[in-house]
Amino acid sequence: MARQFMKGNDAVIVGALAAGCRAYYGYPITPASEIAHAAALHFPALGGVFIQAESEVSAINMVYGTAGMGIRTMTASSSPGFSLKQEGLSYCAGAELPCVVVNIVRGGPGLGNIAPEQADYFQITKGGGHGNYRLITLAPNGAQEMCDLTMKAFALADKYRNPACIMADGITGQMMEVVELPKALPVERDHLGWAVDGTPATRKNLISSIVLEPVELEEHNLKLDAKYKACEAAEVLYEEYRTDDAELVIVAYGVVSRIVYSTVDQARSRGLKVGLLRPITLWPFPTAPIRALAGRVRALLAVELSTGQMVEDVRLAVEGRAPVHFYGRCGGMVPGGAELVAEYERVLAGGGQS
Repeated sequence: MARQFMKGNDAVIVGALAAGCRAYYGYPITPASEIAHAAALHFPALGGVFIQAESEVSAINMVYGTAGMGIRTMTASSSPGFSLKQEGLSYCAGAELPCVVVNIVRGGPGLGNIAPEQADYFQITKGGGHGNYRLITLAPNGAQEMCDLTMKAFALADKYRNPACIMADGITGQMMEVVELPKALPVERDHLGWAVDGTPATRKNLISSIVLEPVELEEHNLKLDAKYKACEAAEVLYEEYRTDDAELVIVAYGVVSRIVYSTVDQARSRGLKVGLLRPITLWPFPTAPIRALAGRVRALLAVELSTGQMVEDVRLAVEGRAPVHFYGRCGGMVPGGAELVAEYERVLAGGGQS
């Protein structure tokens, strides 16, 4: 299999094209701009469509239109631009349109800066737009996963007819690593039951999220809710490292999990029984495995690039079975190894932030 040295942002486009995506609409924004640059280069070369929209709002609505034709389509942005897409994402979810949206998170709130952060967790996992909907969300921690999980996102979007998101931080998007290039997947387009493409066979289909009658809208919401529950039951992805005998389990994702991997080994060399659980799907969240670990460890520690967001889901999963502590950096600051190991020692000694 061919291998190539590339940025995580470029790997997103490799994965998208291998997954059969042939339409990209976007607006460049740091630190996600390379995704649009790569799409502009490769989509037209493979017979696809690339359009630089006049705004992020336009881009997500172009995605809505193309997804309604049953064609695999995507957009990408960074935090302020992702905020502008929220209404369109709610419309896509309401109309049950499969698509993929990538958010390379930067420091906020407001314009903030272009350094890495994970403070869009609430927005992306709880639904930043209006109404009862969920976004399937995957969190890569390196360039290879930026490729592979983008492919996975398209598969999940189609399976559940729902938007799927990639949430990565600025470091993961900008770092360069060797990526094994995947084989292109055959994608059979067979959406005559719901898509529209201007033919008599699809004239009966209607792509819309407006349901004016309260009884019908309630039925639609309950249908969506059942779909989300099925996704929660079947699609949770996570990884454990040295948790078998751990007394303290760190919960971390994205670039933070990369740092925690090495600190687990450092802590072990000092006699501290530390392990890692890495959520790969942020929604659906790995509630059950975290709850299982909580029944046999002394404590859990959520480490994030925020002032505390994912930690709320960890606490909900644990249900009081063990103390849950939090350690966060924000504004683009990233914790170092010695800093984290010192925090592990504090928590195991009965300190730390709870």
